[in-house]
Amino acid sequence: MPIEITDFIHQSPLCRVIFRPHAIDALGDELARAGITRPLLLAGGAVSRGAAYARMREQLGALALAAHEGVPPHSSAELVGQLAARARESGADGLIAIGGGSVSDTAKAVALLLAEGGRLEDHASRFTPPDRLSIPDLRHPKLPIIAIPTTASAAEVTPGLGVRNAEGVKLLFSDPKLACRVILIDPALNLEVPAPLMLATGMNGLAHCIEGLYARGRSPVAVALAQYAIPRFLEALSALAAAPQEMAPRAALLSAAHLSGQVLLGARTCLHHALCHVLGATTGIAHGDANAVMLPHAMAFNQPAAAELAQAARAAGIAAFTDDDGLAAHKLTAAVRELGERIGVPRRLRDLGVRREQLAGVAEHALGERGLYFNPRRVESAAPLLELLEKAW
Repeated sequence: MPIEITDFIHQSPLCRVIFRPHAIDALGDELARAGITRPLLLAGGAVSRGAAYARMREQLGALALAAHEGVPPHSSAELVGQLAARARESGADGLIAIGGGSVSDTAKAVALLLAEGGRLEDHASRFTPPDRLSIPDLRHPKLPIIAIPTTASAAEVTPGLGVRNAEGVKLLFSDPKLACRVILIDPALNLEVPAPLMLATGMNGLAHCIEGLYARGRSPVAVALAQYAIPRFLEALSALAAAPQEMAPRAALLSAAHLSGQVLLGARTCLHHALCHVLGATTGIAHGDANAVMLPHAMAFNQPAAAELAQAARAAGIAAFTDDDGLAAHKLTAAVRELGERIGVPRRLRDLGVRREQLAGVAEHALGERGLYFNPRRVESAAPLLELLEKAW
């Protein structure tokens, strides 16, 4: 068989990662190292009430600091505009993001708006089905961001972000210069995060790896990282569900999550995340919960066009090398479904409060999501999306 050579582009932003218990205590030194003297601090509501956050604020007491505590899930373009104005007023020369994916995305959106000006919406990517994608070229330098992630979303690693506009549509943006400059990953801090949240956001990280396997335009680096990270997710999620207050499973999950963010540097999200973005923006359900429900359904949908699922199943030891591709891919999808059942994450959209009559609108809105551009199986109408959502409901 001749060797197939596929063109690819792999983006590797400059990023310093510190992974250890109590890494949050290095924040002061890392601010000095980055030359940040007037940061804007953004925090999630739950983390801002924790002991580690209070200790961090004490350490930064002498710093000229502006803060916004309580960034909401999915954030909003309105909030980003308010925070950008506050950053200008305070003369901010960098940002600190401590919390989940919405906090990191908000910090990136603020940095984008400060650099590019105008309206945030004008800089969003636009997809016209079935195959036209426009990603603005955002050329201006961005303020550095130091991120302290408290979930397994890996948003702090990626150069992309999503925030909700006033109409409830998830706006998506992409610029390699938005990737966080420093990331402090702290398993000790993570003990303050509820285990169900870590499990759900871990399914999001796993989804990054699954979609990175077969996204159009993926790089070999992304595929290799995804194949390595997938069995680590399966093991770490199971271990965390069994021992929710032990640090080791949380450290393993945070490590796998960081790898999943690295996957997205050389790939893009696909149909699965397109649906999860719309579900979150239109129904308000948490992104991790949406991922937990939708992932095995999206895998089954893409299986006929994604031989990479079979390769990953064999690499993870889930399928034998003698299994044909269809059987191997089915075994990986079944393993993900069984994992969700075993660790107790949400399994049906109805259990999250999504009404059946909302599904048709979600399917229609998802047609405009850029994830469909990168999906291996082409989608040209809302009908197959609605069918998929009905199975998940």
